[in-house]
Amino acid sequence: MVKFLDLKAQYLQIKDEIDHVIRDVIETSAFVGGQYLSDFERNFASFQGASHCIGVGNGTDALEIALEALELPIGSEVIVPANSFIASAEAVTRCGHRVVFCDVDPRRYVVDPEDVARRITSKTRAIMAVHLYGQPCDMTALKKLASQNDLYIIEDCAQAHGAEFDGERVGALGTIGCFSFYPGKNLGAYGDGGAIVTHNEQLARRCRMIANHGRLAKYNHEFEGRNSRLDGLQAAILGVKLKHLEKWTNQRIALADEYLDGLKNIPDLILPERAVNVRQVYHLFVVRTERRDALRAFLAEHNIQTGIHYPHALPKLPAYEYLNQQTEEGAAWVQDETLLSLPIGEHLATVAPVIEAIREFFEGG
Repeated sequence: MVKFLDLKAQYLQIKDEIDHVIRDVIETSAFVGGQYLSDFERNFASFQGASHCIGVGNGTDALEIALEALELPIGSEVIVPANSFIASAEAVTRCGHRVVFCDVDPRRYVVDPEDVARRITSKTRAIMAVHLYGQPCDMTALKKLASQNDLYIIEDCAQAHGAEFDGERVGALGTIGCFSFYPGKNLGAYGDGGAIVTHNEQLARRCRMIANHGRLAKYNHEFEGRNSRLDGLQAAILGVKLKHLEKWTNQRIALADEYLDGLKNIPDLILPERAVNVRQVYHLFVVRTERRDALRAFLAEHNIQTGIHYPHALPKLPAYEYLNQQTEEGAAWVQDETLLSLPIGEHLATVAPVIEAIREFFEGG
């Protein structure tokens, strides 16, 4: 079996370290707050090249808190890529704003700056730059648009821990960055978790207060906030994993290189494009083919697990029918039925069996 994801195998690599910190958290009762949380926030900020990090309950909370902290006028438009997980758009709506879906680059699957520019109106206040699949957005183009139109950039980095654009880590390249530590992420907790990073001290302070009932000191509530915590156990686990993340990321990149070399020149298979000025961390390795479902079934017969991210472009979902964007014809709208995610991750030493099976499928007709 070639597994798509194997968290148990990852755990066994670092079992002694993980068991030690879990035991320490329990023995010291450092379940909420505490040294493990403050250490992780400091270390993750440093890892991502940010000045501030606020641990929160999950990646969706991170997006909502970031949007709330920006204090946009109610009903503001936020441009969001049509190919993403619903959390990218859901956070906008739940904060009282309006989603405007934009198209994505057909080979890199991240926001298309030219389409973003076409969708900016007098009500636009922010761009959601989703670094999908671990591929950084074109931050130079997006920052230029933001500067020209007085817009904020919210980086959705849920799949992009350690990714780089022009030699700088994502998350602190825009106004504010949001991370998920869902277990299957490149840096995953053993439950839910998330973080917000930024260089803006005032914005960081407000995010921390929103996540902590509108306060910094106990019972000194300056406004109504919410309760969104990265707990001590998750912070301790993430602190251990962070030490291994570069090694794991390099393994993902090596496997992606193996795919790109082994699957080239297959006429009916479109491989992801790697930009020269980015470090793509390959949370997912996504290919496209009109024969997606047949290929997936063939790989399953060969005990190779795959995934689909995502089967429906966001504008096509019932949740967004009211936006009347479901019948547009951009890349994101027409590619959703052809996307297939292949196995990748530090649990794999090679992807040669996957390459062999895919070649057998296409060469066999």
